[in-house]
Amino acid sequence: MLLQKLNEYADRPDMHMPPRLYTNAPVRYIIELDAGGNFLALTDTAGTDKATKRGVWHEVPEIVKTSGVRAFILAGNADYVLGFVGEAGKPAKVAQRHTAFCELVDQCAVATADARILAVSAFLQGDPVGKCGLPQDFNPAARITFRVNDVFVIDLPSVQAFWADSVDEKNSKAPEAKCLICGLRRRTALTIEKVKGIPGGQMGGTSIISFNAAAFLSYNLESCLNAPVCESCGARFTKSLNALLRAQQSHIIIGNLAYVFWTREPKAKFSFATIITEPTADLVKQLVTSATRGREGAVTALDEEEMSRFYATALSGSGGRAVVREWIDTTVGEAKAHLARWFRLQEIVPQFGEYTPLNIRQLAYATVRTGDRNNPPPPNISRSLLRTALAGVPLPDDLLYQAVRRNRAERAVTQQRAALIKMVLLSQRPDFEEDDMVELDTTNTEPAYLCGRLLAVLENAQVKAINTTTIVDKFYGTASSAPATVFAQLIRGAQPHLSKLHRDHPGIAVNIERNLNEIISGLNTFPKTLTLQQQGIFALGYYHERARRWAAKPASDGTQITNASTDSNDLTKKEQIS
Repeated sequence: MLLQKLNEYADRPDMHMPPRLYTNAPVRYIIELDAGGNFLALTDTAGTDKATKRGVWHEVPEIVKTSGVRAFILAGNADYVLGFVGEAGKPAKVAQRHTAFCELVDQCAVATADARILAVSAFLQGDPVGKCGLPQDFNPAARITFRVNDVFVIDLPSVQAFWADSVDEKNSKAPEAKCLICGLRRRTALTIEKVKGIPGGQMGGTSIISFNAAAFLSYNLESCLNAPVCESCGARFTKSLNALLRAQQSHIIIGNLAYVFWTREPKAKFSFATIITEPTADLVKQLVTSATRGREGAVTALDEEEMSRFYATALSGSGGRAVVREWIDTTVGEAKAHLARWFRLQEIVPQFGEYTPLNIRQLAYATVRTGDRNNPPPPNISRSLLRTALAGVPLPDDLLYQAVRRNRAERAVTQQRAALIKMVLLSQRPDFEEDDMVELDTTNTEPAYLCGRLLAVLENAQVKAINTTTIVDKFYGTASSAPATVFAQLIRGAQPHLSKLHRDHPGIAVNIERNLNEIISGLNTFPKTLTLQQQGIFALGYYHERARRWAAKPASDGTQITNASTDSNDLTKKEQIS
């Protein structure tokens, strides 16, 4: 199904397919010649930005190389094109490659009878390295091609036809079989172009279809006959995937995972990649509003863009092979509705300032050490987040475990981890309300939630009294997993802090005691242990209670005014629990 949809993508009117056996690749050096084959200049096209640092992108001849000497027509690196022997080069091997390149150019000149190919052939006679006068920063591994009288010779239709015919002649013994993509009986592609840009793959590209050991073969079928694909379909699906991996609007790369998006028709203008990687409050608001209208209206009211088929796949590299980790086939409208729900799931009161939507990288990196960009999250983290965003499936508990574990390791709950925890918990509840768990819920009587709030209040008492946070530093892990073993000790330890605050800052002390009474009135006893889900709820209670403190405005006497209940019971309940 995946390869069929990529094959169909090649038929889109906005999808330019390179000529057969050509591909888009960077060309750094252009040898400028006149009509007589005289050298004019060596143009270096390398730029300073990421897109052009290896040269300008151009359609060049290419097939999958096998071992041995294999020259491409009128393009290649310095050892093939110029016979250049570098410091670590082997003269005999370079001479063999250069001879094969020159022979192919001569054959093309005879077959096409084009004066421009004859000009290139004339230039190659003698010493092409000496004619070029190579600069000191010359890169012999970069691709080189020719331009005669301002015309790229590799762009000539006669050259393109010659190249296809020469390859067909070498592949003429390829067996025929029924193509798994188009269903027609055609000559099987012995080699298929590599897919470039997949993380974890080789620099030269990765293969979608590959057999290189007997363990992968069956029914006495050799190599490509195990998954026969005709040359046309093989070229089309790889060129489509390479184009999607080059376009900024059609793919996302996070750590070791590449996620690719496309639609069957070019009608859909909505950019999933942009809003997932660079969400803004306005973009998300428009998306949520659009999705709400779609739910309320009839299906027939959806416009053509909403009804367009939407496809997505997740890819990673394993050596020379591409690993397909995800496949989604839905409509643009359904994907947008799931994405709108994904953003509602992550909404949570911010630590500072106004709330801004979190992008996919912020959520994925919440599962690894804060600030460590050299330690990317495992591919399954990003894959699960994107699968929920586009297909609406619940997030697995593994993400909850990763976030809870980081909370315990760092003894802190960041906004990103709190949002991720909330997403996991609510995604498993399809009936959640949009304002669930966004901010402090004083009506929530779950013991785990109240325990999280209680730790935040006790921490506040310590900070206000002696300006230190050793309670959380020492006890967050135990408090979040086995509250009964530690909270009695923490409450007793808070009494000196409250006494000091009553003496120095009575307004703050009263405010903190109100919060303690509000929380403890809902607790009959402290839980002995908390499950994984309860530890996530504990983290949200802790985060929400701290967020209430961040949002509080200082009063004129220096105390903090919170939205805690003003019903002031004494601390009898607290003393009983302790």
